[in-house]
Amino acid sequence: MNDSPKHRRRDNGIMIRNLASGVQAFTSNVFLCDGDRRALVDAGNDFDVVGRTLEYVDVVDVVALTHTHPDHVGELTAIRDTFEPSVVAFDGEFDGVDREIGDGDTIALGDAEYEVLHTPGHKEDHCCFYAREAGVLFAGDLVFGGGSFGRTDLQGADRGTLIDSIDRLLDVVDEDLAAMYTGHGPAVTDRPYQDIELAAQAARF
Repeated sequence: MNDSPKHRRRDNGIMIRNLASGVQAFTSNVFLCDGDRRALVDAGNDFDVVGRTLEYVDVVDVVALTHTHPDHVGELTAIRDTFEPSVVAFDGEFDGVDREIGDGDTIALGDAEYEVLHTPGHKEDHCCFYAREAGVLFAGDLVFGGGSFGRTDLQGADRGTLIDSIDRLLDVVDEDLAAMYTGHGPAVTDRPYQDIELAAQAARF
């Protein structure tokens, strides 16, 4: 996959760009979901997220945070100041969050509806966003391409809880998942369900 910020990937009609592609900084990926409800998934850190966003759109309706580690929220204030979006996250007390979302809630990002899956283990407030009809998963830092998984040596993390969250993801997500967008690294578009299975195995050792 060409992950340059100029590239627009379509997964079952869903338009998603990784604005952090090519950035050399302590940052998460930042995904722009274009469509009726323009959205950012995570806010990134230590790069010009606002400038990159403005290359494609001049409106951001919502920012959905997978979790609130610094590399995922560092540019949130700049994004809020420029676009005045609604910011949603599991941790409704985090500074800058407008609305708390919970497990089983539905949020509109771009042109798709995503189910919120509370998936702690890497961090207590970690969530994944899953669009069943489109076959798209935003996995945050729960799992990554190649079967790796989120760190559990940080404050608030727990390996057993992470394993339970990965197992739950395997139960919820369809095996024909089309694309998995992770908090770090490239998107997985070749049988991503298998990468989740590999992460479940690797986390047990």
